[in-house]
Amino acid sequence: MGLVWVMLGYVAATEAVMLLLLTAPGLGFLRRGLSSVVAGDLLKPLLSVVPLCLFLLLHIYWKYETSPSCEPELECSPTEHLLHQQSVLKSQRNALLIGAALAFYWLLYSVVHMVIKIEQLNQRLARLKNLD
Repeated sequence: MGLVWVMLGYVAATEAVMLLLLTAPGLGFLRRGLSSVVAGDLLKPLLSVVPLCLFLLLHIYWKYETSPSCEPELECSPTEHLLHQQSVLKSQRNALLIGAALAFYWLLYSVVHMVIKIEQLNQRLARLKNLD
């Protein structure tokens, strides 16, 4: 399961880098090429992040529901208490990673379509200027 989390982290980092490159000022030449590559070749395969994140959220929920709790009124050894706290922290970290991956995908999808729309409007404007 650790490999899946590493893969999800790499996907989220890739989405973040693509977002930075698409939204950075002064990179118009790179933006045009990257937006066409992302829209044509990367958005559909990256859509597989959504069901993967839903599966991982269900895994976290199942793990939370079936794990033995170490509440203050129960007698727990310090080691058991530490392991319980580490498990809770890992689950919270993984939930944040899932949220980040989903948010970055949604932002990337929105920004790519906005960049494509802007390029189309600029081409239409250039054609109208050439007609005049």
